Order: sequence, then C-alpha cells, then structure tokens
Amino acid sequence: MTADTADDDFLLELLNTTPVADGTQVDELADPDAGRRWLRAHGGTGTTQELRHLLAARDTLQRVTRGDGAPADLQKLLTGVARVPRVTAHGIDWVVEAPAERMPAVRAVTVWGALQEGRPGRLRPCANDECRLFLLDRSKANTARWCSMAACGNRMKARRHHRRARATAAD
Repeated sequence: MTADTADDDFLLELLNTTPVADGTQVDELADPDAGRRWLRAHGGTGTTQELRHLLAARDTLQRVTRGDGAPADLQKLLTGVARVPRVTAHGIDWVVEAPAERMPAVRAVTVWGALQEGRPGRLRPCANDECRLFLLDRSKANTARWCSMAACGNRMKARRHHRRARATAAD
C-alpha cells in the first residue's frame, strides 16, 4: 500500500464513521473510548484534544463533500499549520508542522485537498439517499455511484427494477 493509498483510506474511513444502521445514523466515534481507539489504530495518540479536533475536521469534511458547506469552511482547521521544507540526501521533503493534537485532523484536511487537486470529483457521497457513507472512485471511467455495489448498489438496482416492473404491470 502506498502512502497516498494509506492517506486516501484514512480519509475515507474517517468520513465513513457515521453510517446509517437500521435507519438511524450512528457516530462510531461518539464514545470517547471508541474514538481514542480509532485514533490510535490510525496513527494518532488518542488524546481527548486530538479526538475533538478530528471530529471537527470529519464533520466539516462531510458537509463540504456533500455540498452542504464551502471548501473555505476548512480554513479554520488549518490555522497555524505550516508546510516546511527539509533538505535530505534525496532533495527536499515538505513536512507539515502543526500542534501534535491537531495532526490527524490536519492530515484529513490535507488528504482531502490533495484529492481535490489531483483527482477532482472522485471523493463523493454514496448515490443512495438513505446512505450516509462516502466513496472514493478509483475506477478509470470515474462512474462509481455507490459506497458498496453489494449493499447500496444492489438495493438501488433492485428498486429501479421493481419500479419498472410495476410501471409495466400498470400499463
């Protein structure tokens, strides 16, 4: 797995921590212990402050990705963050500097930014209006519509089929 893929997966997993279960949206990070475990499993330290910043970033990124907020809303999450050059034996590396408790949140926002710049339109909400998950379309044609073909894709196709069947039966 490349660093970019790991970062993409981190962002997608973060955005998808508020799924719908039995018709109700669930926040998998609402419980502080669960949130801290999630952070530690994704490279954080799991502090309360780190979780607070990450939840603010997640909520803002979800709104922006759904089109319910403007990208400028993310600016406040990057206040005081710097990108600093470091000379290495191989050239120059750019390092993000931010307070440690904000690093996972900053990582999420910078990954979102890199996706918008390098692969615009690939990160989007699932086309199933009853689903609250997101997808990252990695297909060549950029035509993926559902978070999961097995779940939402199958449901949506079945609904279309039933609508067509009812319309044909009514004729």
